[in-house]
Amino acid sequence: MKVVAFSGSARKGGNTATLLNKVLAELAAAGIETELVELAGKPVSGCIACYKCFKNKDRRCAVGKDFINDCLAKMEAADGIILGSPTYFADVSAGMKALIERCGMVARANNDMFKRKVGAGVVAARRAGAYHVFNSLNAFFLIGQMIVVGSSYWNIGIGREPGEVAQDPEGIKTMSDLGRNMAWLLKQLPTSK
Repeated sequence: MKVVAFSGSARKGGNTATLLNKVLAELAAAGIETELVELAGKPVSGCIACYKCFKNKDRRCAVGKDFINDCLAKMEAADGIILGSPTYFADVSAGMKALIERCGMVARANNDMFKRKVGAGVVAARRAGAYHVFNSLNAFFLIGQMIVVGSSYWNIGIGREPGEVAQDPEGIKTMSDLGRNMAWLLKQLPTSK
């Protein structure tokens, strides 16, 4: 079993990665293989609506100039997908939005290729707007017929400067609970999708 997490933060090792690593630690403790992919420093653009993925049906984005096809392969190989984003102007980061658009479009073009995988969204916020980000992340899972796992609160951690989310006890507990819930759910599901 494997879970791959994507951090949409522009800061490598920032608050979003801190929260995701907390979730991944719980999954690893349950014997599940994990991987964190950080989008920081990897320029990626949004979907250009060429619809070649619907024509080709090869589980790849026709725009091959960046690393999105690597992300698609990691998502397809995983049993669970976690998307994490900081709150930028009350929404996901531009990098995360591009990942959602392009991976989501390819998945839809290929018979909802992430159908019945387990998904979870994680949000880092300084103050407000996090719930909208949380909804944006969950929309990716829900339209793809994925199973969204919950936690003991919304999957949000509060902090602005790198590392500040580690001082949010409720946010950290929420991430730990999310990791344990995701591990439990993954172990309940049949291995064939």
